[in-house]
Amino acid sequence: MLPALPVSDRNLILTGTIGPNQPLIGRRIAERLRLPYVNVEMLLAERVGMPVDEIRTYFGETRLKVIEAEIVAETALRRSTVIRVSGRTLAHGENRARLAETGPIFCPVIALGAMLRKLHIALGARFHDPNERGLALSELRREWVARGLPGVIEIDVTTLDEEAIIALLIDRWQELALVRG
Repeated sequence: MLPALPVSDRNLILTGTIGPNQPLIGRRIAERLRLPYVNVEMLLAERVGMPVDEIRTYFGETRLKVIEAEIVAETALRRSTVIRVSGRTLAHGENRARLAETGPIFCPVIALGAMLRKLHIALGARFHDPNERGLALSELRREWVARGLPGVIEIDVTTLDEEAIIALLIDRWQELALVRG
């Protein structure tokens, strides 16, 4: 899929979740590579003027998927960009195939125990509320849907700190860009 694009035009696409700092990691990768950063979910929320969960509540899943597909189509036109997309969006329809044509899709993953520790820290006392914990775990389940999708490159980052994760993702992206270039 990727040979049609020159190496310098390929995107670096991130999906999945390894904790609350995932969008920050994408932004830091973009800064380090001096590339633009696009968060598909932020674009969606900005376009409609409300968070994704509210869009789903007020307009329904079908309308949400239509808007997502439009934004993914627009995002796939970008070149030399770090793109953050949720696993849920990536798994729907042609979104994954469309984005995969523009660059490799990476899904950093961590062990479940490590993820639960991060959730506990992020939620604090709310982690002990079954409803709050249930919401967080539901979101995690929705994000992890990207795991195992064809063309999604899973990278275990359980034992790495944020700097090492950023360096590893940049290295892998550069390796793949050169191999396919």
